[in-house]
Amino acid sequence: VTAGEHPFYNEEWTKSIWPLLTDYAVPRLLHQELSSAEDVYPRLVPIRGHLMARGGIEVAVWDLQARLNKRPLWQEIGGGARREISCGVSIGIQDSVAQLLAKIETEIKAGYQRIKMKIKPGWDVDVVREVRRAFPDIKLMVDANSAYTLDDIPHLKRLDEFYLMMIEQPLAHDDIIDHAVLQAALDTPICLDECIRSAHHAAQAIRLKACRIINIKLGRVGGFAEARRVHDVCLEHNIPVWCGGMLEAGIGRAHNVALSSLPDFVLPGDVSASQRYWNRDIIV
Repeated sequence: VTAGEHPFYNEEWTKSIWPLLTDYAVPRLLHQELSSAEDVYPRLVPIRGHLMARGGIEVAVWDLQARLNKRPLWQEIGGGARREISCGVSIGIQDSVAQLLAKIETEIKAGYQRIKMKIKPGWDVDVVREVRRAFPDIKLMVDANSAYTLDDIPHLKRLDEFYLMMIEQPLAHDDIIDHAVLQAALDTPICLDECIRSAHHAAQAIRLKACRIINIKLGRVGGFAEARRVHDVCLEHNIPVWCGGMLEAGIGRAHNVALSSLPDFVLPGDVSASQRYWNRDIIV
């Protein structure tokens, strides 16, 4: 389960997970006959929200099914469009531009193929300009984590000069409509993250032209079955996707790698090494 320690990315947090699993999700599956892992998602649909908790069980069942069938997980979920996964890295707000540039240099030397830097009001256009000056050729994107509003359109439009891959979720975490207004005003592609929790949301965003890229996180959409449905909607409409990550240990990263082998995952994802977060991983 990829929920954070606190309910700041979404409504879930680690201490909310066990009661939800033990009281609601697990009883809907335990001692039940499942024809395949595909059965898990519909069994848990009556539970409103809590997609990370539900998704944690769902991906575990997919993992179990792959082991029972003696097949790699990527094969079990229908992946395998590529046998190498291009990998990006995410860098948070730093204490200084110099510190940010040093971190980017370190990650590029480590072999990461795309840099995602967090931005917020007061740490955006001028900082991105310095990064572009130092690294004119890298694949660069910015993640706004819902820090802006439509009043910021003139300011955000200044990011167009830096030929960014995308700006991720610049407006409210639950918004699609305002993103359509913003995307129409920008040359830079918008990537939606938090507001895409299902294939239905993805289809709505595409229909409204609210984005040109979508980030798929297994936990955010409730597991592999819905992640594949989001992927298929995007593939049908020529919207490229990439795999987003949370603060996952190696097990979660392994699931992300499998997901990233589906054909529309053409952009480097956040499948960076778990050693960036943990001194000792539980898979060691």
